[in-house]
Amino acid sequence: MPRTILVINAGSSSTKFALYSLASERRLTRVLYGEIEGIGTAPRLWAKGVDGSTLVDREFVQGASLTHEDLFTALLEFLAAEHGEESLVAVGHRVVHGGRRFLQPVVVDLQIVSELEKLTPLAPLHEPHNLAPIRAFSALRPNLPQVACFDTAFHRTLSDTAARFALPREFEAEGIRRYGFHGLSYEWISRRLRTLDPELAEGRVIVAHLGNGASLCAMRAGQSLDTSMGFTALDGLMMGTRCGSIDPGVILYLLQQRKMSPNEVSDLLYHRSGLLGVSGISSDMRTLLASNNPNAQAAIELFVFRILREAGALAGTLGGLDGFVFTAGIGEHAAPIRARVAAGLRWLGARLDEALNNAASPPARISTADSRVALWVIPTDEEAMIAEHTLALIGGRESAGS
Repeated sequence: MPRTILVINAGSSSTKFALYSLASERRLTRVLYGEIEGIGTAPRLWAKGVDGSTLVDREFVQGASLTHEDLFTALLEFLAAEHGEESLVAVGHRVVHGGRRFLQPVVVDLQIVSELEKLTPLAPLHEPHNLAPIRAFSALRPNLPQVACFDTAFHRTLSDTAARFALPREFEAEGIRRYGFHGLSYEWISRRLRTLDPELAEGRVIVAHLGNGASLCAMRAGQSLDTSMGFTALDGLMMGTRCGSIDPGVILYLLQQRKMSPNEVSDLLYHRSGLLGVSGISSDMRTLLASNNPNAQAAIELFVFRILREAGALAGTLGGLDGFVFTAGIGEHAAPIRARVAAGLRWLGARLDEALNNAASPPARISTADSRVALWVIPTDEEAMIAEHTLALIGGRESAGS
């Protein structure tokens, strides 16, 4: 019976998952993917095979009364029916924040979960939801190894200068510093570049993770030197519903003059701003690109402007630019956005091949032959990255038990 690894990517109201089979020569193959959505309201479990066929689509009539343990029990029952009770050898989890201690993936235990809980003030909208499945699986399958993989870990190579805010040092001692996020995505792209373009992988590259959440990362030789996100996943680029970088004085104005509560400000900045706030229409780039509404066009223009402004800063950190990689939902699928960004990078020597861009089937290079900056579209795969880390950590255990 093939061994399997389950990958969990948990959010506030939904949990994405993927199952990987451990084939010969310790190679992982994805066999299914799915989601538990509507957690806390009207839960639904669905899963599809890699061919797109539906394997399960189940709605739970109990609704809001169901706990994480209830829902993950249903998931485990489905996986056991598909692949056997004993096939699952480990669970890998995406955990947004690892703080300054967790700089590599770790096999989690109750003590580590307790340490991670202390980081909740640094990622209040993410960390509790990342930890909930870990607790649930600990209760349901206490002997099943679980691995936490951190979005902040890839940015451990930031220098002290790049990570520091210009605040009194007492605040830095409390952990107020730039951490960076989307690290699992950037790590995957860094590894893929070594295969797709080994020479570029050793050079100066900016990777643009452009999705509902968006950020840029400046890499040299595959290591993070700088990134647009900082203390929280709110910083940097304009996003689907997040504002990105904003003058701190605006926050003071909202608190002092508008008399908004901290919770109201948080809701504004995280959930009502970005593409949605500027357009007044949607947070979905596809909807905005298809719209003739001038507010939709204004949102797109600001989105691209912010990318180019951050890219210019990161090129300064790198001392030049050899490559620019587009990834994530918008980066992989929105050719018009790639074209606008590439046009704004012409001053750095980027030249887009419009035909390649419009016909791109990632991974694909979309720059002209004479472009001084290589332009690439490379799909990200955070779940596969988590699966690889999980296998690396539990490999010895799995071999011993097989």
